[in-house]
Amino acid sequence: MIAALAPRFVLHPSPVGEVLIVASDEALLTVHPIHGPVEPELEGLARRYGDVAPGPAHPLARRAADQLDEYFARERRVFDLPLDLGATSGFTRLALEAIRQIPYGETAGYGEVAIAAGSPGAARAVGTACANTPFSIVIPVHRVVRADGSLGEYGGHPEVKRFLVDLERAAGV
Repeated sequence: MIAALAPRFVLHPSPVGEVLIVASDEALLTVHPIHGPVEPELEGLARRYGDVAPGPAHPLARRAADQLDEYFARERRVFDLPLDLGATSGFTRLALEAIRQIPYGETAGYGEVAIAAGSPGAARAVGTACANTPFSIVIPVHRVVRADGSLGEYGGHPEVKRFLVDLERAAGV
């Protein structure tokens, strides 16, 4: 019997800063840019998953890093990665699934996503789902915009959201 690997993390360089990738044997636990010390992120993950240690890179983490590189090179439009969405439930899960359906290079308003997720009055809850997803970029929360078409904050880093939206639009659809 082969022992399971403890969750491992890598920090992967990207045009929007380092991306924290954490993988278990079954799925990715998080894939998102970080804009500060990694320790608070790892402490939160450790509370949920137990010890989270640095590499060697888990095969799923390498696969995620490769797909991110392809995305930033405009060679990938859809991510094909197993994600552990166990920390999400109810409307948050429905909102994230609706966001995954927004086509590459396009945007949708928070209200539109709420309707697609089955709760027309839940635009603010969509914003909360976007802000709290551990899978930004892979789940394209950057494609969700305000009703007036403005981009919004993207976790306090609107420049990252602008970069991602512009990257996709420049690739042409």
